[in-house]
Amino acid sequence: MAWDESKAWLKGRNHQKLYQALLDDAAGAPARNAKRRKIVHPDDMPWEMSRQGLLKHLINEQMNTRMETVDAYMQIIPPGSRSGRHRHLAEECLYVLEGRGYDLHQDCDVEITDTYHWTPQAEVKRYEWEAGDVIYIPPNTIHQHFNASADKPARLISATNRIYKACGLNDLEQLEDAPEYDPAVTLSAELVGRYLKKVLSKEPA
Repeated sequence: MAWDESKAWLKGRNHQKLYQALLDDAAGAPARNAKRRKIVHPDDMPWEMSRQGLLKHLINEQMNTRMETVDAYMQIIPPGSRSGRHRHLAEECLYVLEGRGYDLHQDCDVEITDTYHWTPQAEVKRYEWEAGDVIYIPPNTIHQHFNASADKPARLISATNRIYKACGLNDLEQLEDAPEYDPAVTLSAELVGRYLKKVLSKEPA
């Protein structure tokens, strides 16, 4: 009988104002957002000596900005060096601000059931890039950036959609560290300048 399940659904003594909490959260959003930054100045963009390389974060979930869905950072690759090699489920695009180089991409076969499995394909594809180009990283592609110049840096702006993380799909895996990575080092503009063999603070604005 259809009503037999009432023995189950009528159980439970807990009472929580969960829907009201959603209404309260929505009502409080304007006041919260008023305290979040719409403009991020260079001094407020954190440096990071990361396993992926030398980064300056432009927008990040932890930076208290109005941006809800996108994370972006600038990657600086010293002359003749390379980024780390990693793989993530989210799509990524990178704008090449400065320099020239190439990417190595390796697609993966993916199976998502109640568990998650990925297997790299045998082929590794090479893509050349230079200043003004946009690099597209498909979902779940193993990739790495290489600076082809022996005396000039490369700078890339990376943007990814953080909604994957909100959906429980923050599948980020580091497969190789950038050559400069040192967890004991605190990155700064001065240190980046030494990596690039020039003093950035003396360059014209």
